[in-house]
Amino acid sequence: MDGGGRLSGTLNAAGHPDGAGFPAVIANRLQGVLKPVLRSRRTRGSLPIEARIPRGFGAALVAGTLATLSLFGFVASGRYDAYVAENGRPLDIAARIAGFGVERVTISGLSRMYEREVMQAAGIDWRSSVPFLDVAQIREKLMAVPLIATASVRKLYPNEIVITQVEREPAALWQKNGEIRVIAADGTVIDEMRDDRYANLPLVVGEDANVHLQEYLGLIDAAGPLGERIKAGSYVSGRRWTLKLDGVDIRLPETGADEALARLVDLERKNRLLEKDVIAVDLRLADRVVVRLTEEAAAARAEARKKTKKGTAT
Repeated sequence: MDGGGRLSGTLNAAGHPDGAGFPAVIANRLQGVLKPVLRSRRTRGSLPIEARIPRGFGAALVAGTLATLSLFGFVASGRYDAYVAENGRPLDIAARIAGFGVERVTISGLSRMYEREVMQAAGIDWRSSVPFLDVAQIREKLMAVPLIATASVRKLYPNEIVITQVEREPAALWQKNGEIRVIAADGTVIDEMRDDRYANLPLVVGEDANVHLQEYLGLIDAAGPLGERIKAGSYVSGRRWTLKLDGVDIRLPETGADEALARLVDLERKNRLLEKDVIAVDLRLADRVVVRLTEEAAAARAEARKKTKKGTAT
């Protein structure tokens, strides 16, 4: 003890002088904490690997591997696609089991199309389910149908789909290269001629006849009382029209077709020209009308002229 009553020297681990000092205290305490941990690690490391793996892990790993390989083979072989085509997607199957299958489809706006055609275009059938039906995708499919102008699709849970559509209005039939298509007023092809639902529409024939549909419809109006007798219009060489009337061809000029039709109407009213044995009336010349007779009528006319000449000679 010094003169001030203080101990000289350092404290030991027990708090006494001449000890190992404060760092030794920390070291001893850490050693006491770490010994059990290190002992535990050495004990675990000494265990065989099978003792360290959870029970059943190997069987689960083998089962998972086999399941993965089986699923891959099922998909790669095409059997999965066949299963989906026959029964629907797994999610749809689960939804149907839960009571959310599509049991009713309400379609409004049907005019020319049949319900089955809309269903087929939308891709909806008994395999579909309401929760997993993509309404945006269905609308895209419907809009891809030329006859459909607009369409909307809604879900009504648990079992109904509502489709509202507006169809393009068919204006005429267009025949080209032996094929007949349905066209709108602007000439756009909107459907194929599959049955008689379009049978009463006007018929235009030839290259680009669809583009000039409005010209043809105007000619029908210009024909007045003969308009209802016009069965078809053939667009010839991209320049003019030939009208088909009850087996008689009416050949119109490139320009002034309306005036030519007015002449024909006047001739028919005065002389009943179309009631005679003619197969063609050529109106392409402004100062005359050229008529082509049937073979029988032409032969009879020739015979009559011969008799007339003989009578005159006698």
